[in-house]
Amino acid sequence: MKSLKSEALEPTVYTVSQLSRETKELLNQHFLTIQVEGEISNLSTPSSGHIYFTLKDAKAQIRCAMFRFRQKKMGFIPENGQQVVVNAQVSLYEPRGDFQLIVQTIEEAGDGALLRAFEALKLKLDNEGLFEPDNKKQLPYLPQAIGIITSPTGAAIRDILNVLGRRFAAVPVILYPVAVQGDAAKHEIVKALDTANSRSECDIILLARGGGSLEDLWAFNEEIVARAIYASSIPIISGVGHEIDFTIADFVADLRAPTPSAAAEHCTPVAQELLQYFKQLENQLSQQLNRKLANSQQTLNWLNKRLVQQHPGQQLTTKTQKLDNLELRLNQILQTKLSKKQTSLELISNRLWQLSPANKTRAYQMQQQYLSGRLVTALNRKLEKLKQQLNNASQTLHAVSPLATLNRGYAIVSDPQSDQIIRATKQLKNGDSIQTQLAQGRIISEVKEIRND
Repeated sequence: MKSLKSEALEPTVYTVSQLSRETKELLNQHFLTIQVEGEISNLSTPSSGHIYFTLKDAKAQIRCAMFRFRQKKMGFIPENGQQVVVNAQVSLYEPRGDFQLIVQTIEEAGDGALLRAFEALKLKLDNEGLFEPDNKKQLPYLPQAIGIITSPTGAAIRDILNVLGRRFAAVPVILYPVAVQGDAAKHEIVKALDTANSRSECDIILLARGGGSLEDLWAFNEEIVARAIYASSIPIISGVGHEIDFTIADFVADLRAPTPSAAAEHCTPVAQELLQYFKQLENQLSQQLNRKLANSQQTLNWLNKRLVQQHPGQQLTTKTQKLDNLELRLNQILQTKLSKKQTSLELISNRLWQLSPANKTRAYQMQQQYLSGRLVTALNRKLEKLKQQLNNASQTLHAVSPLATLNRGYAIVSDPQSDQIIRATKQLKNGDSIQTQLAQGRIISEVKEIRND
């Protein structure tokens, strides 16, 4: 290898290819495999299957090449604008003298890799059935004790205790302190879950921490934490992060709450509401007891009534009353028969009196008087009848006079032009003029409607 340092007496003259080759060798010797972070641009994927792109930041850029056989373990498709971290070897492309990186692996920078790992674990556990609703345990309505797995110094524990104290302060709280961030957090959470289950001193567990980035919440996305939650025999409520944050622990837990405070809301009922519920139960119990007592009293009264009815004294009274009723009926029957005999006797007496000769003589006298009266009445009636016939004849003579007819409200209808008397509707049609002669004066009118009824 020739030195690149200038010699004072005899300077070395390089060809372009020599300089490019030696520069490449120096770069390979000085930079082994390094990691570089930057943004992908000018991405190119020719038919050869190799990937060529530029990795840049705000001040510089460098060409990159990744050969096809290196792409087998890449878990995503690179795109322009994507922030990545590459493991690469520094090199030089001799034909053009371009400084470049020969990329061995590419990983998404920032949350990209974490999101990919999150989705992969979520799919794996879902396929295993860890998220199935049928596997969720029922939460106790009023727990005897509440276990809280969280940081003892974070804001989450203060919010949880405030909510629990406000809702139902009588329920004891057991804190299992853990780190909720960092590499050791997942192991501490798993240990706390095992401790709570082995001691069996609480019947619900609240797993919580405050908000943070995806990396901050990553302990709750670890597989060992998810499996420890699933294995817990005690129901678990997760309250991790803010409402928009979702972790693997949320999917495995028996209930997911959007915040630690909301998780505490699900742990206990409100004491005042529970007290009101107990009062309602007391009122319902009192009403049921009163109804039961009323029914029992009604049954007792009915039994007493039956007992009185079956008492010998009561039966004797009933028989006595029945005997009195029979006596009254017997008296009524005797009175009825006596009345019938008396009526029959009166009828026979009347018939004997009617057959007496004295009665017949008196009857003939009365008949003679009656016939005399009828004769006088008949003569008077005949005289009145003749007078009436005379009056009727006079009135009939008067009635045939046309003026008398008009005075009774009748009228004579005629044609005003020809004075022809109109006797039927067929002589007229709508619109014709007619003349009506009254007892006093006449009327000229126009026919509007003709009826033949």
